[in-house]
Amino acid sequence: MRYAKRGRMRFASHRDFQRALERALRRAEIPMAYSAGFSPHPRISYAGAAPTGAASEAEYVEIALARRCDPEAVRQALDAALPDGLDVVELVEAGTGPLAERLEGSRWRVVLAGVAEEELRAAVDRLLVTQRVEVERLTRSGVRVIDARGALLSAAVSSGDGECAILDLVVRHSTPAVRPDDVLAALRVVADLAPPSPPVATRLAQGPLDEADGAVTDPLVTDRTTAAPDV
Repeated sequence: MRYAKRGRMRFASHRDFQRALERALRRAEIPMAYSAGFSPHPRISYAGAAPTGAASEAEYVEIALARRCDPEAVRQALDAALPDGLDVVELVEAGTGPLAERLEGSRWRVVLAGVAEEELRAAVDRLLVTQRVEVERLTRSGVRVIDARGALLSAAVSSGDGECAILDLVVRHSTPAVRPDDVLAALRVVADLAPPSPPVATRLAQGPLDEADGAVTDPLVTDRTTAAPDV
C-alpha cells in the first residue's frame, strides 16, 4: 500500500500512523490475517517511514489479509476510514519478494523560506565537493554522529514562489538513515547556511535506485505486472 502524509498530518509520528491504520482496518472491516501465539496481532509490515514533521507522497506498508480481496475496494474502504491527510494513494496485490528490500532511496523536496537561490546554490556546491560531513543527531540513546554526505547522491537548487529556494535531494537509504534535516545540518557545517524559518520537507518518491542516473523508480512495478493465480 502506498499512502501519503499531507497537510497537518505531516506532524503525525510513525506511532500515530500505526494506531490510526489499525483502527481504520477494524472500522473498514478488512479481513486481516493475524500472527500466531498468545497475543495475536495484525500482520502489518512498515518500511522506510518519513520522520515526524515531514510530508510524504510515497510511504509504504504491507498488510496480510485472511482472504483474497479486491485491492481497489480495500483502498477505498481504508481511505474513507483514515483521517484526512492520511490518504491511501494505491493498493496492489503483492508479488514476490519483500517490499522493504526495494526501498533503496528517496527523492525529497525541501522548501526553504527566506533563503535566496544563489545562497543555497553556493552552499550546495560546497557540500557536493566535500567527501564527508559529520553532523550530530539527537536520538533516544543520546547524541549520534553520522556522515550526511555519504548517502547524498544528488542535490539540485531552484527558485520557488515568493522569497524561498527549493532543494531537491536524492538520498540512498542507509543505516542510520540520512534525512533532509541531516543534509541541512551539513549545509550549516560547510557553508554556515541557517534558514530563518523551519524548512518544509516532502518525500516525493521512494523505491529502487537506478545507479546509472540516480533516479528513484517505482517499487510497485513488479507487483502490478505479476499475474496472481486464480482462486
